[in-house]
Amino acid sequence: MAKLSKLILVTADHHPLHKYFKELAEELSKKYGVPLDIRVEDYLFLIEHGDTDEYGMAWLPQLLAELDSGEIVKVLTKPVLDSMGNLSKDNDIGASVANIEKAIAGK
Repeated sequence: MAKLSKLILVTADHHPLHKYFKELAEELSKKYGVPLDIRVEDYLFLIEHGDTDEYGMAWLPQLLAELDSGEIVKVLTKPVLDSMGNLSKDNDIGASVANIEKAIAGK
């Protein structure tokens, strides 16, 4: 069973979802007791480890995690909207926790 080493938020201060993703990342960092590494506009890191579009281009913000093995896993790369199409902190925290737990369990 792997252990979570740190969370990595790749974002940009000017992005409309920056504050939202930062709050989510800080909450998850506190929940798991791991440090939060905030990277500003590190597109190369995201192209290698995050989600990309059909042209291989990454978008911001994206939240990833590093395991004790050095493996980088995706935690939340797009918000999980509610049924009305609005941001939902509960949905995003739930999806993030599920992705972290799945990575830790090695599935």
